[in-house]
Amino acid sequence: MKSGFVSIIGRPNTGKSTLLNTIMGEKIVIISPKAGTTRTLVEGIYNEGDTQIVFVDTPGIHKPVDRMGEILNYQAYYSINDVDILLFVVDSSVALGKGDKYILEKLANVKKPVFLILNKIDKLSDDEILLKINEYKNLYEFAEIIPVSAKKNDNVDRLIKVLKEYLPDNVRYFPDDEVTTSSLDFRLAEIVREKVFLYTNEEVPHKISCVLSDFYDEEDICNIYIDIIVDRDSLRKIILGKNGDLIKQIGIESRADMEKLLGKKVYLELYVKTIKKWREKEKVIKDLGYFLKN
Repeated sequence: MKSGFVSIIGRPNTGKSTLLNTIMGEKIVIISPKAGTTRTLVEGIYNEGDTQIVFVDTPGIHKPVDRMGEILNYQAYYSINDVDILLFVVDSSVALGKGDKYILEKLANVKKPVFLILNKIDKLSDDEILLKINEYKNLYEFAEIIPVSAKKNDNVDRLIKVLKEYLPDNVRYFPDDEVTTSSLDFRLAEIVREKVFLYTNEEVPHKISCVLSDFYDEEDICNIYIDIIVDRDSLRKIILGKNGDLIKQIGIESRADMEKLLGKKVYLELYVKTIKKWREKEKVIKDLGYFLKN
């Protein structure tokens, strides 16, 4: 038996959540093309024979502009200290930036294996991949450098194979049939937040949060009630849409994903509520379920 905890870190929008979903073979965490989708630590439990790897998906490390941003960064840094192996995921299709160098500075004193995961190699030629490897390998003493395409599931099997060689434990931490530590309440609320990300632009997705307010299960249907929290009334109007068209579309697509997750019919009601400047209010942030430093 070999096991261990692996944290997936990096800047926003490098494909960390897509990588976790690809590894797990199912949707554990929501994804969108917009930066900052992941807002809390999400664990995916990978089981294969006598191997168990607990992956921790983290918020993208960025320059915070409010209390919520500070909390998201703290979560990512917290995970660095609490796992056995780090996967530093970069978008290999864009130039090496200040954000990547900033994270490497944070890793300077880390005494554990750090893998460099060059993601999105489907956008590069073989020669360009080699150039990227050479560009990064002199910046940090990586235990491994592995190019992958999480979206195309390219070379992800090699990542798992190499990870197995570094796993330090021999304990099965979770049952074989458990795929995530995220609660059902959280996963249902996240489905709605993903749809809001999909259908809104600019600052709107980053100013909202979603929380399950009620859930009760009947024999042939699940009744689900979710609040969409915004920080001002103008955003509430955007999410509702003209004649309620947008909130209806968000509800239709969210319900379909929920029925797939639960394996039964779903009755879904969505409410859009305004809590002014909620991203600055620590009590509200805590009540919404985000991880805070003690």
